[in-house]
Amino acid sequence: MRLGLVSDSHGELENLRTAARLLVDEWQAELLVHLGDECEDTAVLQGLPVKVLQVPGVYCEHYLDPEITNRMLREFSGYRILFTHTPAAHKNDLPQDPDPVALAAQGKVDIIAYGHTHVPEIRAEGKVLWINPGHLKENDKKGYSPSFAVLDLAPEVVRGRIVDLHSRVVFQGWEGSLR
Repeated sequence: MRLGLVSDSHGELENLRTAARLLVDEWQAELLVHLGDECEDTAVLQGLPVKVLQVPGVYCEHYLDPEITNRMLREFSGYRILFTHTPAAHKNDLPQDPDPVALAAQGKVDIIAYGHTHVPEIRAEGKVLWINPGHLKENDKKGYSPSFAVLDLAPEVVRGRIVDLHSRVVFQGWEGSLR
């Protein structure tokens, strides 16, 4: 299964549309996941021929609504994936929000997909893969270009790649077993 990950669109709707089109048309993603900041931006993803999941950012008004799931634990292709805006507990978490670091330490997740930092990153810690697709802002203060991530899930191997939105070059990658 192939997932497309985006995060921190912050109103950059054209970049979000471009990333979604690339993920669906060129990368053949079967699922798109928006990892927060800005919740309402996902409206531009309606009508795509794939399912879209989203979690809110910690400063989104929806984050404080107990009816909305802030951290989503789902299983795809036998891998337990936590979709979260932050890679760790946050001061705006609700009491029912699980701590990503604790879930990883307890062996309850295989992959943690997160945003928030605007820093594209993919790394394995023990048997847990941490992946941050970066952000979609044109002029981000941290100096990273807009990017997105592609996550391939196969029975024996996981492959993650982070792709520069404009050049379409893969600039970070990881491949290995999480079993």
